[in-house]
Parts: sequence; C-alpha cells; structure tokens
Amino acid sequence: MSFSDSLRVIHPNAKIGKNVTISPFVVIEEDVVIGDNTWIGPNVTIFNGARIGERCRIFPGASISAIPQDLKFKGENTTLEIGNGVTVREFCTLNRGTSAEGRTVIGDNCLLMAYVHVAHDSVIGRHCVLANNVTLAGHITIGDYATLGGMVAVHQFVRIGDQVMIGGGSLVGKDVPPYVTAARSPLSYAGVNSIGLERRKFTHEEIHHIEDIYRVLFVRGHSVRRALRIIEEEIAPSVHREYILNFIYNAKRGLMKGFRSLNGKTRVAEPVLE
Repeated sequence: MSFSDSLRVIHPNAKIGKNVTISPFVVIEEDVVIGDNTWIGPNVTIFNGARIGERCRIFPGASISAIPQDLKFKGENTTLEIGNGVTVREFCTLNRGTSAEGRTVIGDNCLLMAYVHVAHDSVIGRHCVLANNVTLAGHITIGDYATLGGMVAVHQFVRIGDQVMIGGGSLVGKDVPPYVTAARSPLSYAGVNSIGLERRKFTHEEIHHIEDIYRVLFVRGHSVRRALRIIEEEIAPSVHREYILNFIYNAKRGLMKGFRSLNGKTRVAEPVLE
C-alpha cells in the first residue's frame, strides 16, 4: 500500500469503475457505485446509496448521499443518483431519498456550484446550473436546462419547468412554469427566457408563440382559469402549449405571481383561480 492509499478509506465492496481518480482523504462507504473516468477530489465523503455516473467531477469537501435531514427518516435503503458528466463543486451537500420517493436524482451534465444543497427526494433534470449557495428543500422537481442564480432558496414540493431562469437571491415558494425568467420580490414573471431558448435552437416563431401564451397568463390580468380558457380557445395547439398547460393544471402549490402594466407602471399581480 502506498502512502497515498493509506490516506483514503474505501470499502472493498464499493463498485468503482475504470480510470477513476480518488484523491487523498476521501471516504467511500460500502453501498456505492462510481462510473468510469470520474474524478473525486480531496476530503469528499460518499455515503451509502450513492450512484454516480461516468465523467463526473466532485470537488473538495462535498458530502454525497448523506442521510436526509428529515425527522421521518428511519434508516430505510434509499439512493442519490447522479448522472453522467455532472460537476459538483466545493462543499455541496446532496442527500439521498426517503421512503416517500426512495431516491434523489441529479440529471446528466448538471453544474452544481459551491455550497449547493439538494435535499431528499428532489429531482433535477439534465443540463441544469445551480449557482453558489442554491438551497433546495425536499421533494422539488426541476426540468431540463434550468438555471438558478446564486442564493436562490426553493420551498419543498415546488416544481420548476424546463428552460427556466431564476434570478439570484430569489425565494421560490410557488411553481414556476417552463420557458420563463423569474425575478423580483415576491417572485414573479419577468418575461420569457428568450436567450436560453435561442441557445437551445428554438425558432423565433416558437419563442413568439410562447410569449403569446404567457402574455395571456401573466400580463393581461386575467384569473388563471380565464387565462387557460383563452389560451385553449385562441392560441394554436403545439407541443409547447400543451406542456405549459399541463404544467399549470398540475401546479399543486399554485403559480408564481404575474405582472401587468397599469398607468405606465409595472404592477405585480397574484394569479387567482376564480
């Protein structure tokens, strides 16, 4: 055994792929799977239940698959599943699931910057960016290509759609539908994430179509129910329209606020259901 080997604690039953770099002062427990070509930096702790994909990078001080910070947790066998090509920066804390869902999931090619916390039973899609100090409570769902700015805090059970951009320092207590930018305090609609959509090769026609939908929903001051009727009656069907409508119909925590122009000023407006 080399000097470097003596500085690591790796359970012999852990399943470690080919060409995996494990730095000094790393602890890896028994029920762990690590894919090929992954790099584990110094002082990382990987607990039971971790399922880490290929080509991941986990930076110093990260805590991977620790038990949930949930008083209902009774030691059940659950997992934290990290996809391929994920970067986990310094001192992130990623907890495994509870008996409610059984797993926490982070999709392929995500970037989790320093001090991100992902709580139990949350599901993060592919190609997401969570900036420094983002904090996710339990049971949160985030779609693909979402970006959350630094210091964003998300309430448990909130859903965030695909291609969403949330401004730094925001408190997210309501569902955020797909393709939008959200900012202000309280969190409210700040337009369609057109730059992000262009990067994902959405056409100008598709972006204008999405803007038409959200103009009805968030800008004109309609109740949610009336806005949904207008969207279904007046806006042409499309994959994007159906995704947005389905998201809204399943928004159990309600939607973030909208806004509309009143006497030349922007006023935040709470979507109402009647």
